[in-house]
Amino acid sequence: MIAITQLAAEKNLPKEVVLEAMEAALVSAYKKDTELNGNVAVLIDRETGEHHVYLEYTVVQEVTDPLTEVGLIEARKRKPDVMPGEALRNEVHPGHGGRIAAQTAKQVVLQRLREAEREMVFEEFSNREGDIVSGVIQRLEPKHAVVDLGKTEAILPGAEQVRAEHLRGGQRMKFYLLEVHRGIRGPQLILSRTHKNLLKRLFELEVPEIHRGIVEIKSIAREAGHRSKVAVTTKQEGVDPVGSCVGLRGIRIQNIVNELNGERIDVIQWDPEASKFVANALSPAQVLTVRVSEEDNTASVIVPDRQLSLAIGKEGQNARLAAKLTGWRIDIKPESAMGESLAEAPTAPATPARPQAKARVEDGVKRTEAAEPWMEVVETAEATTEAAEAAPVAVEAAVAAAAPVAAGGPRIRFAEDLGRAPQPVEAGKKKKSKKDDRSEGEGKPAKKGSKKARVVEDADDADVPLDFEYGKDEEDV
Repeated sequence: MIAITQLAAEKNLPKEVVLEAMEAALVSAYKKDTELNGNVAVLIDRETGEHHVYLEYTVVQEVTDPLTEVGLIEARKRKPDVMPGEALRNEVHPGHGGRIAAQTAKQVVLQRLREAEREMVFEEFSNREGDIVSGVIQRLEPKHAVVDLGKTEAILPGAEQVRAEHLRGGQRMKFYLLEVHRGIRGPQLILSRTHKNLLKRLFELEVPEIHRGIVEIKSIAREAGHRSKVAVTTKQEGVDPVGSCVGLRGIRIQNIVNELNGERIDVIQWDPEASKFVANALSPAQVLTVRVSEEDNTASVIVPDRQLSLAIGKEGQNARLAAKLTGWRIDIKPESAMGESLAEAPTAPATPARPQAKARVEDGVKRTEAAEPWMEVVETAEATTEAAEAAPVAVEAAVAAAAPVAAGGPRIRFAEDLGRAPQPVEAGKKKKSKKDDRSEGEGKPAKKGSKKARVVEDADDADVPLDFEYGKDEEDV
């Protein structure tokens, strides 16, 4: 009994199962090594461990097989209340079994225990079908990966693997238990890493509100390894479903993203109104209007021109996931191409006629009094333009006035000279003006009628005479 108890603990099986396996093994051994014929039964005492061997007979009215049947009259002599169809046992005492009987009993025990283990594994995991399990990658094969779940092994087919994930031996991961069925070598467990319900189970593990039923996941659209969208709603007033899933500083959603190796997850608010639900599903893109047509199950969406690429997503991923999430065919159009789908813009008001301005003379200067405030702005702009046009003439007059100034008089400096440091010039050498350079480069003589003005410039505290040419026309200046 000590050995049976230890065996039951090692195999993680109930003690009764091991005892039944031992009884079946002894029956096989006695049939093989002794002259017992018929229905042999062995019973083991659960307290002492002693076993008793019996021959079982079925009670019938007329006996056809004396090895397995006994007549009703004969049976009632031994047991008065026996009825036809019941079993009547006769205890026998066979001799000790030999080596062959022991080997047969051993094989039977191992086989029965193996079958019991497989049955227990099947019952355990069949109840967990559609749930999440944790396992270790045991080995990688060309078409699938073998995962150790502790009590048994499971298979991760290549079609259920995420292409972006690189599996390696000894790596612990969470899997979705896709299917459990009986096989030749025991229960076959099929796992998945691409199923959308894997994301749902991860949310149930990380978000207590979803586990308790306060927040409900309405739908999930997933492209494994790249991006997923989850629509959630709440059954309790005052609870933010999106905030509950994201968590404080995104800690809850970050744990799920880490488990899925960086897969991006969008959590959106579910809405019973189809147009609002479609608009939310296209987030993070902004949506202007949504028009739903139930006849062809199509939703026409208008987005700003700058949001068009964001709404469609990379290779149409965002729009494709939104269509899977909502169940609607989504047609996205930019605002510029909306045409007649939106209301016409209001017509701009006609420009009012310009009121008549009044002229007045003040201090010898002619001033214009505007009839409206905006007239003053126009007049000011026109005055500024006239002043700019008259600027060259003012410069010409200033230069002409400076021509007769003596060398010792006040000096005139130009704006270009003030912005740079003066350059030393050899005494007695004159600088060429830009006009001379242009005339020499183009091979054309300077215009007639040009005047020369002597301009004095400081150069290292020495007055150096420079030549400067200017013309009467605006272009020469």
